[in-house]
Amino acid sequence: MNVQETIRNQVTENSIVLYMKGTPQFPQCGFSGATVKILKACGVQDFTAVDVLAATQKSAMASRFTATGRLFRNSTLTVSLSVVRILFAICTSKVNCRH
Repeated sequence: MNVQETIRNQVTENSIVLYMKGTPQFPQCGFSGATVKILKACGVQDFTAVDVLAATQKSAMASRFTATGRLFRNSTLTVSLSVVRILFAICTSKVNCRH
């Protein structure tokens, strides 16, 4: 299975996938840390985190996500931390908060 197939499978088999630097317990960049905090603040406890820096995935995954992490929800890419923060604002205002 190539990298694109792996990513396609991960985002279609899981409702929320966070490609991040580090782990939810020990994020390695600002996007990763902020996104984990926002997901947890919105009550999302069950999400799949893929550490793009992990040794087994480093060369393949990290080349796809060099500048920042990526968050997918129902196979849809959430492009930036700004978008994640907007979703957080919507969620905390209790307007249409579904995860």
